Amino acid sequence: MDKRFIIITNNTMVRDEFEGKYQVEYEDLSYEDTLKKVRDRVQEGYKLLTHPLSGSVKPNETPYKSVMISAHPEKLDFQSLDIIERAIHSCGKFAFRSDKYRPEVYEDFRTIDFTLISSAIPSTDFLK
Repeated sequence: MDKRFIIITNNTMVRDEFEGKYQVEYEDLSYEDTLKKVRDRVQEGYKLLTHPLSGSVKPNETPYKSVMISAHPEKLDFQSLDIIERAIHSCGKFAFRSDKYRPEVYEDFRTIDFTLISSAIPSTDFLK
């Protein structure tokens, strides 16, 4: 198992594909609560490795989010803390709409989130 980073997610597709290959922390949480879990880890000294608002899907449009953080805590990274706090604040700017979609649309949202986090994995080669 690759232990250079941790993926925090509420997306079952990410969990199912990456569990056992990478460190994956999955919980059935809302988008915003997933970001809050990331914030809690950042406050413990973990650093953001992917942006919590990556992609062009607004927080109110999708229920799924995966974020990559460092594998080990160090000192508090204030830039990571600022980014995650702003992302959480952004969730409050939009009315929640993802509960209004047809069921098959959720598979598309899982795929979008999966693709975004997957594209970040090769770029973590600098962590070796």
